[in-house]
Amino acid sequence: MPSIHVYMWAGKSREMKKKMIEGFTKVCVDLGVPADYVEVILHDVPKENWGIAGVPASEME
Repeated sequence: MPSIHVYMWAGKSREMKKKMIEGFTKVCVDLGVPADYVEVILHDVPKENWGIAGVPASEME
């Protein structure tokens, strides 16, 4: 059973999250994995908790 974890910046809409879950599941189904076996877990991470090159992402905008 594939368990797909997606770490992303917080703030995506419910509709976008739904599309992401459907899309990742479809990729697995296209590879022959039954949809019932696929888990997609979205992790909303605030930008101030995400660092890039030593700088919080919230300060990079």
